[in-house]
Amino acid sequence: MVEFQLPPEMAQHALRFAEQGGVPVEPRLASTVVLLREPFEAYLIRRASTMAFAASMYAFPGGSVDPRDAAFQPGWAGPSPARWAARLRLDEPVARSVVCAAVREVFEESGVLLAGPDASTVVGDVSGPDWEEARLALIARELGFAEFLGGRGLVLRSDLLVPWSRWITPEFEPRRFDTYFFLALLPRGQVPRDVSGEADDTVWCPPAEAADGRYAMMTPTLSTLRDLAKAGGIDGVLAAAPTRDPADAIRPIAGQPKRPVM
Repeated sequence: MVEFQLPPEMAQHALRFAEQGGVPVEPRLASTVVLLREPFEAYLIRRASTMAFAASMYAFPGGSVDPRDAAFQPGWAGPSPARWAARLRLDEPVARSVVCAAVREVFEESGVLLAGPDASTVVGDVSGPDWEEARLALIARELGFAEFLGGRGLVLRSDLLVPWSRWITPEFEPRRFDTYFFLALLPRGQVPRDVSGEADDTVWCPPAEAADGRYAMMTPTLSTLRDLAKAGGIDGVLAAAPTRDPADAIRPIAGQPKRPVM
């Protein structure tokens, strides 16, 4: 477990929570995908002001693991669920659900689909009316992700995801998530778009600029952008990823940090 110090105002919340004997809620399993493109830009969405969590904050596409991400198995390409389980230090069904959730959520929230008809191909433009109808059905949970892919003869391209980090929401927060962060390069021919609903703005921005204070964002997003900026470019990011431990949870604490926030 990696720890870092909370900002002063959040540290006060944490201390009050502890003094009042607060009982933390169990964090929900979640996945987030950082879309990257040349010339070294990251894709951000701004959560709508009506959202219960991270309202009006810029973030990466992502969300909670759905039970069907674990219950139903889509066609699969790339590292096997067993290999993902070893990399994320999770049971195989849980690892598979985390990866499925990452691919599903980035499609639901940005219209980017990390899938193809085989292990060497990725679908192109998926912005047409039939794709949009399917995307909305996924959001409404009227359609399962495995059913969606199978019906179109597609396999999930797990090799397009690069594991990066894991963040756990502070214990004093009423909504908590245990979130696995992945990177993905924007597939050729696909264009993220503002699909509204849970977001009201989108932006592509170099990581260093996105982290300079111009956008309101929560600590995991900010810290991720800063780490990406240090890598200097997409090649540097991809070289750094295998040296990281994406299963070692980063946990915000009140008090002295073991890992400073730059």
